[in-house]
Amino acid sequence: MKKVTGIGGIFFKCKDPQATKDWYRTNLGFNTNEYGTMFEWRLAEKPEHRAYSQWSPFKEDTKHFAPSDKPFMVNFRVDNLEALLVELKKDGVKIVGNMESYEYGKFAHILDPDGHKIELWEPVDRAFDESEEGKTTF
Repeated sequence: MKKVTGIGGIFFKCKDPQATKDWYRTNLGFNTNEYGTMFEWRLAEKPEHRAYSQWSPFKEDTKHFAPSDKPFMVNFRVDNLEALLVELKKDGVKIVGNMESYEYGKFAHILDPDGHKIELWEPVDRAFDESEEGKTTF
């Protein structure tokens, strides 16, 4: 079973998320929205398939990364989240909360040995293909 298939997103804390998004838009050409931006790319084994990664700044006092006190969280794309969670539990990995499902995929969180919260995402990329946002930073 493949475990991680790619980077799904990068999330980090900052003083002023809107100012940070504005800076990245102005200086690096990010096409930002209220969440940050999405990067569109193609899967090597399915080049006709669009895939996405998310970049999002959060306020410094966000609780979204809890129980980690680290200033960032990485999201990894996975093929089969439910099966992976079974394996991780068997291996003694700390699972944070419960798996959640949305139209754009399934999510779960774990902690690495250094206390970084890691988000695992089994994506449904076509949900973004059809989204109103539809605008990505390439």
